[in-house]
Amino acid sequence: MSGTRKLGRPSDHRMAMLRGMVTYLLENGQIETTVTRAKEVRAAAEKMITIAKEKNDRVLAMRQIMAYVTKEDVAKKLVDEIGPRYADRKGGYTQIVKIGPRRGDAAEMAIIKLV
Repeated sequence: MSGTRKLGRPSDHRMAMLRGMVTYLLENGQIETTVTRAKEVRAAAEKMITIAKEKNDRVLAMRQIMAYVTKEDVAKKLVDEIGPRYADRKGGYTQIVKIGPRRGDAAEMAIIKLV
């Protein structure tokens, strides 16, 4: 099966959840979630960081980021701080660390953080 994981949600709910999680990750530097969600968040977050660091046109980068990220101050932080921090790095801006099963349903949990 190719493409994105469905995560047991309709597509509009899944996109809203991923947008919120990526925004929170970029705002706070790390989040705790399930391993499969962390893998989906990693893909989206790395695309946002790549847009922030590679665009020479700041306005275009802000527009593209604001189309995905839900908070304007997080988009500004991404363009002003996070993008330049990874200017010399070719990829791999995030790290996923497995932390064991969740107590209630034994879902495999992980922490995803910016490197």
